[in-house]
Amino acid sequence: MANVGLGPYLTVSAALLVLGVFGIFLNRKNVITIMMSIELILLAGEINLVAFSSALGDLSGQVFTLFVLTVAAAEAAIGLAIVTVYFRNRGSIQVEDVTLMKG
Repeated sequence: MANVGLGPYLTVSAALLVLGVFGIFLNRKNVITIMMSIELILLAGEINLVAFSSALGDLSGQVFTLFVLTVAAAEAAIGLAIVTVYFRNRGSIQVEDVTLMKG
């Protein structure tokens, strides 16, 4: 079986990073889209960690990736719960409406 180099992994990671950044800056109206874009950026970083960890023969990057995945899953669950409750109360999840939460 042929060994895959570091290049394809870094290319996929760069593509995910660009998609995440464009998702945040081009669509600032929907909170769900912003949250998905943040998840894409986190996944790009995790792919880099695993790729470099594998290339260097060190497991620390892969272990750190597991911690980042755990925190990202918790962030997504809590963020989605907050958005769901906000939608039930206000009827909208547009970013302009979320600024009304300021006290």
